Amino acid sequence: QVQLVESGGGSVQAGGSLRLSCAASGYTYGRYSMGWFRQAPGKEREGVAAIASSGRISYTASVKGRFTIPVDKAKNILFLQMNSLKPEDTAMYYCAADALAYRTSRMPGQYTYWGQGTQVAVSS
Repeated sequence: QVQLVESGGGSVQAGGSLRLSCAASGYTYGRYSMGWFRQAPGKEREGVAAIASSGRISYTASVKGRFTIPVDKAKNILFLQMNSLKPEDTAMYYCAADALAYRTSRMPGQYTYWGQGTQVAVSS
């Protein structure tokens, strides 16, 4: 059974950094492509970054140059390193797994498994 557990959220001032973790279990690394999503109150869920099993990565424009998506393949942990945070990055952040491992989709509907989310709050 696939399980995804996020951690690392918190409150930070603008310009600060946070590192989110997504611990995956129930499958070996590379079986799925993975993505990070976020949802702010009153807004639709947005794809932030996605990584295919090949290592190919896709970022949404608003986080390019600020966010990266490292992976610990041995431990099957996906990270979201967030630097230069802005108040508009405030949201609940989720990791998810896509059964099509070659894909780097940022469309929530294409993901099969989801974590419970971790809250990020950035103050100005």
